[in-house]
Amino acid sequence: MRILVAEDETVSRLVLAEALKQLGHEVVETSDGQEAWGCYRKGDIRIVITDWMMPTMNGLELCRLIRGEDSPKYTYIVMLTALKGKESYLEGMKSGADDYLTKPFDLDELDAKLIVATRILKLQDEVKQLESLLRICSYCKKIRTGDDTWEPLEVYVRNQIDAPFSHSVCPSCLEVHVQPQVEKLKERRLRRGTGTC
Repeated sequence: MRILVAEDETVSRLVLAEALKQLGHEVVETSDGQEAWGCYRKGDIRIVITDWMMPTMNGLELCRLIRGEDSPKYTYIVMLTALKGKESYLEGMKSGADDYLTKPFDLDELDAKLIVATRILKLQDEVKQLESLLRICSYCKKIRTGDDTWEPLEVYVRNQIDAPFSHSVCPSCLEVHVQPQVEKLKERRLRRGTGTC
């Protein structure tokens, strides 16, 4: 898994990055929230581990920006902090963090949290895939819409992507459906003596 780390303390960042690499993850290291935000917007980042207190942009602000982004895939955020107490935990969760890790972190606890993160991201992807499945009638090829009505395929697609349809015939269908009809018409004309010159 590709993990973005936002940590301004150099030693803490290096220790965390090395631990993540030992656990088999690819790591993108940044030294503050602003840099992390730039990296997040460039790449396919599914997990972010961010320190709470950083210069330029803190972890709470980074969480809010990520949650405000209209991303097709969910990002799991772990807030890393030395702050303790219920109030800090709740503030981090309200800003958009999914989990909390206190400094200094325990490697086994970090591993467990990443196992959970990976499991949740996989479930999110499966739900997204199921939501995108089209329920189509096996006979008439109408699509079942969200309000349980059935629309012709062309109408449904046109409404979803606002694109007009142009009907055509693929090579396979041309061979199976159209050419036999053309041959039948030719035979009828030849029997009637109305063949073309």
